[in-house]
Amino acid sequence: MFRRRFLQLVTMASVGTLAPLESVSAGTSKTVIYFVKGFSCITCATGLDTMLGQQKGIASSKSTYPQGKVTVGFDPRQISEQAIIAFITDLGFTVRDEHKG
Repeated sequence: MFRRRFLQLVTMASVGTLAPLESVSAGTSKTVIYFVKGFSCITCATGLDTMLGQQKGIASSKSTYPQGKVTVGFDPRQISEQAIIAFITDLGFTVRDEHKG
């Protein structure tokens, strides 16, 4: 059931054109690495990247399957780390650990 709902969200998020990435200046960008539990396939990883990329302040997202490593580049003036974690959690995944870069 979770996978079906997640795929529906990804499909709705990717309809039409992708939202343009907001420019993040080098002085204000931040990168974090999260280890996410709950990826059952590569679609989970790429779907999370697509959905994160549409959030205001997210410059990049690269998720790996099956490792569950999610590297997120963002502008901390527009989105907080807590908001990123909450977004990932709201999609049904669990953030196991975080390392800041």
